[in-house]
Parts: sequence; structure tokens; C-alpha cells
Amino acid sequence: MTSKLDRMKQLREQALAGGGPERVAAQHKQGKLTARERLGLLLDEGSFVEFDRYVEHQCDKFGMGSKKIPGDGVVTGHGTIEGRPTFVFSQDFTVWGGSLGAAHAQKICKVMDQALKVGVPVIGLSDSGGARIQEGVAALGGYADIFLRNTLASGVVPQLSAVMGPCAGGAVYSPAITDFIAMVEGTSYMFVTGPNVVKTVTHEQVTSEDLGGATVHASKSGVAHFTAPSDADVLALLRRLFSYLPLNNREDPPRRKNGDDPAREAPELDLLVPENPNKPYDIHQVIRAVVDEGDFLEVHDKYARNLVVGFARIDGRPVGIVANQPAHLAGVLDIDASLKGARFVRFCDCFNLPLVVFEDVPGFLPGVAQEHGGIIKHGAKLLYAFCEATVPKITVITRKAYGGAYDVMNSKHVRGDLNLAWPTAECAVMGAAGAVEIIFNRQIQAAADPKAEKDKLTAEYLERFANPYEAARKGFIDDVIEPRATRRHLARALALLRTKRDENPPKKHGNLPL
Repeated sequence: MTSKLDRMKQLREQALAGGGPERVAAQHKQGKLTARERLGLLLDEGSFVEFDRYVEHQCDKFGMGSKKIPGDGVVTGHGTIEGRPTFVFSQDFTVWGGSLGAAHAQKICKVMDQALKVGVPVIGLSDSGGARIQEGVAALGGYADIFLRNTLASGVVPQLSAVMGPCAGGAVYSPAITDFIAMVEGTSYMFVTGPNVVKTVTHEQVTSEDLGGATVHASKSGVAHFTAPSDADVLALLRRLFSYLPLNNREDPPRRKNGDDPAREAPELDLLVPENPNKPYDIHQVIRAVVDEGDFLEVHDKYARNLVVGFARIDGRPVGIVANQPAHLAGVLDIDASLKGARFVRFCDCFNLPLVVFEDVPGFLPGVAQEHGGIIKHGAKLLYAFCEATVPKITVITRKAYGGAYDVMNSKHVRGDLNLAWPTAECAVMGAAGAVEIIFNRQIQAAADPKAEKDKLTAEYLERFANPYEAARKGFIDDVIEPRATRRHLARALALLRTKRDENPPKKHGNLPL
């Protein structure tokens, strides 16, 4: 028996050693943690239970038969985060560059299958050179097996990805299907084809960082939702994100009580919106004044900054925040903002997170580039997402609610449950100056003093429409409230809507305007 125990310990030590001390040292030299070190920071101390530590590849080509390491380059299993369970996999770059072969993929598929059965999230930590070339099509098939499971799990259990090193070729599509992607600044990158291929095909010279680094994907492509300066920071961020999410689509998000009074007032909000309707203000000030302890986890903070989305709590209940940002492009909706918002709204609807919308939108961004880029199609995605969502939906109009954007931003007409407005709200088809020029053009041109006539008519238009009361008279706004009391109204509404039940017509699935 002693010899058998010794054999087991020997194999375990081989698995724990990964690619060996030299490759571990090289990993550390690049500022990267090992696969197991990452899991140690992600999961609660001592909670990790490993699966398949002895799995080895079955490839005997190109001399691979004599190159086998227990675990085959990925660590899989389950553990807890703040006491709540999750399945995990962490690719080990010290073992053949974390390359994915059939056995490696099989291990990942096993934990994903288990996660669906049990109903708990999956967190994947990617650090891989891509498909294992020596295994050929078997490696490609392994990727497809993972993609299928990503798709089947979508909307059933949350899927979180952290790219903590290279992620290239087919490897990028698994994180892309998951709900959120976090990247490490300076040491991670994602691209379908690398710099060498780009140079050969298009004759463009570009570095891995400029082609697919964390900054590029966080600010330009929108592929990455979060970035952080180190492995440890990314893992801490994932723990924080996890705290807002339910384990699956049949559970409510975890409520976390705190000492922040749900009826607390925020007097600073009464004076936040400038009297000049063209003057900006920062919507983050509204969000932080209203949510519990000012704590807001922003998603996509560097991408499409004219729309702000993220997670917060109100009276301990996790909510998804969607807000126009007057401090950037006046808060207009454009292609990128529509895509950003639609994806976030649909995630919240999947996982029972109420939506709180702060609206100050002058409309959709005009221009040839937007029209030719498909603003009609992409703007419709955000509209579709709000129409489709059945979770509690609350809107607070802080200032402008113009044109079709008024409809899109969770208006009463698309099943908004509670639609509130501040006294500074303006609900109209368009701004006063433009409206007057269209409605009264002949009258203005015929006047003895066209400018004076236009100013008079503009003032009359503002008096009638630059307020929330016309919409309130029609029942499109449920109440006009003091800005300082916004938190109290939201907390009460969320408590009331906790038992909301709403359904869409039976169907296989809708046809989102892709």
C-alpha cells in the first residue's frame, strides 16, 4: 500500500510542477502567475477541488508519445468565491505553451457539462498559444466542442473569461461567446490572425499589443469589458463581478445588506443639471449618489463612453445600470453605444438583474459614417433588447429625452415598469430651436424681425415642451420627483417589483437585428 501511495504522490507532484521550474520561472519573469497560482487568488482559500489531474494526451506523432505531462496543460475543477460555487479552468502556459489538444479540450468540456447540470457559473482563465499543431484536426475539433458548450450555456449560467496571456486564432471565439472578458494590460492579447500573417496578407506592420492588446480591445473593438494592470488585479475584479451575479438563470442575484439607508437623500442632485441645456455634467455623479455606498462596477468604461453601463446595488439588491453620458458626445446614441447597451441589457435580462436607466439623450448621432455603418440596424438592437427584457425596468429622465431615442431608452411604451422624471426633464421630438425652424419656418421668414420672432417662438416651445409635464399628463411618466429623493423611489420600486412576472410570446427565439 505504501508503494501505491508513493506512486500517487509522485504523479501529483508531476502535475503540480507543470512544465517544470525553468518554465515557471520564465512565466514569472514575464509578470505572469502560473495556472494554479491564479486559481489560488480567484477562489476562496482551500476551496479548490481538482478534476482530471492525471489526464494525458494520446498523440504519438512528431515525438509526442514520449512527451506527456499529467494534466495536459490545463487545470480544471470547482471551488467557491465568497462561499458561492463555481466551476473553473485555467490554462497552463508552462506546458506546451498552454496549447489545446483533444485531452485538454475534453477536460474543459467536462467542467462545462458539470456546470450546466449543477447550475453554477463557469470561469475560464486563458493563456494559450492556440491549437496544438501536432494533433491536427483533433485539436480543432476540441475547440468546436468547447464553442458548442459555450453556446448552450449562454443565458443559463454566467460565463466569465480572463485572457491572461496569448489568445489567438480559433481560441478567441470561446471567450467571445462568454458574457464578460477581462484582459491583463501589457501581457495579454487576442486576435484571429497574428502580426506575421497580417504582414504577409495585407502588408501592414503591427505589434501584438497594437493589434490585439488589452487597450485596443477595451477602447476600440469593444471585445474586452474590463482591463487591469496585473494578473492579481484581474482576478480580484472577477471576484467582484461574481458577487453581483446569480448562480444561474433561475435564481435571483444575491442580496447584500449594508448600512446605507435606502431612503437616504442626495441634496447635491437638486443642483446637478445645469440650467443651460447644452452644458454637460457627469452622469457618474448621479449613479454614485443613488447606489449603495457609491459603489459602481462599470463595464466597458473605455468603450462608447457616451453610454455608461455597469453593476451596483440599491438597498442591497444588485441592479444593472444603463445611463446616457452628457459629458461625452452629449450622451447621443451611436453604433458603438447601441451595441454596448444592447449586450448589457440582454445579459441582465438573462440573469434576473433589474435594469435602472438614467436618461439624458438628445437622439441618435447623425452623419454619413453612422448611416453607412448601419445605425438603423445597430440602434434597433438596443431597442429590441429593452422591448424583449422582462426583468423589472425603471427609468429616470434627468434632462433630455428626444426623438426615437426617447422610445429606445426604456420608455413606458416598451414596457417600462416605472418611468420617473426630474423637473429638469424635457420630453420632445427634438430640441426647441430645430423644432421651431421646422414648424414655423414661413412665419419666421415673413416676420419683420425674423430673429426676434424665432426667439419668441422658441421660448414658447420651451415653455410647453421643455418639461416633463406634457408626458406626465398622458401617463407616459408616472411621477415627477425631486432629484434628491431618487434613491428612495428606486429602492421602493425595486422592492415592489421583486415579484414581477412578465412573459414574451412562445417562440423558439426572436430574430435580433444582427
